[in-house]
Parts: sequence; structure tokens; C-alpha cells
Amino acid sequence: MPKPERGIFSPYASILKVNYTKYNLMGFDQYHEPAEELSQPVRTFARMIKSLIEEAEAIDWYEQRISVEKDKQAKKIMENTQKEEFIHFAMDLEFLLRKKDKWRTIMKNVLFKAGDIVKNGEKAEEKVED
Repeated sequence: MPKPERGIFSPYASILKVNYTKYNLMGFDQYHEPAEELSQPVRTFARMIKSLIEEAEAIDWYEQRISVEKDKQAKKIMENTQKEEFIHFAMDLEFLLRKKDKWRTIMKNVLFKAGDIVKNGEKAEEKVED
């Protein structure tokens, strides 16, 4: 098999003769619009949203693994690792909420509030309607 060219990230790229760097393609879809048309703040926002999603997925994976793990020490390690994912999720969320005032207002009126969650959401929505 020929040696891959510089900038190739896929093991199949040399077979397909694709140079990801040359074509400025990413290994995953991060943007739904052309990246070059997006401002830097929007690109950062997209990265943080993607990070938040990845942290949520990791939390879910650990939740599933923990639920079936029989070895107590392995389970304890997984629980510790999941806790770290919660911390990362919280930091990503806080970053995003600092960038979006409406989101922050909604969160303040839904999270950690007693009562019906749906009703709290409806009240929060009223606070941000234009």
C-alpha cells in the first residue's frame, strides 16, 4: 500500500486519492453552513455545542456501562470517570449560557426550581418572548 500523503486522515484516503488538507474537508460534520462564511464567534459556538453533545454522549455511555458492570472496582472507576464528564458538560453549558442571554434566562427559570417542569418552562418562555 502506498504511503499516505501529508494531511490525509483516513486510512482509505490514499486509495480514494483524497487529500483532506488540499480540499479543506473535516473528518466530521461540525458545521451546517460553509465554514468560511461563519464568523469566528459562531464557529466557537458550534465547537462548544459539539463538545456539549459529546460530553452528554459520554455520560450516557458510562451510565449504561455502570448499570451492567459486575466488578466493583471497575464500576467505581467508571463512576469516577462519569463524574468528570458531568464536570466537562457543566463547563461547556456554562460557557454557552454566558454567550446567549435568552438561554441563560430560560435556564434560570427552569433549572433547580420546584414545581412542574413543563409549567416552569412555559413561564421561562414568557420571560424571553420578544
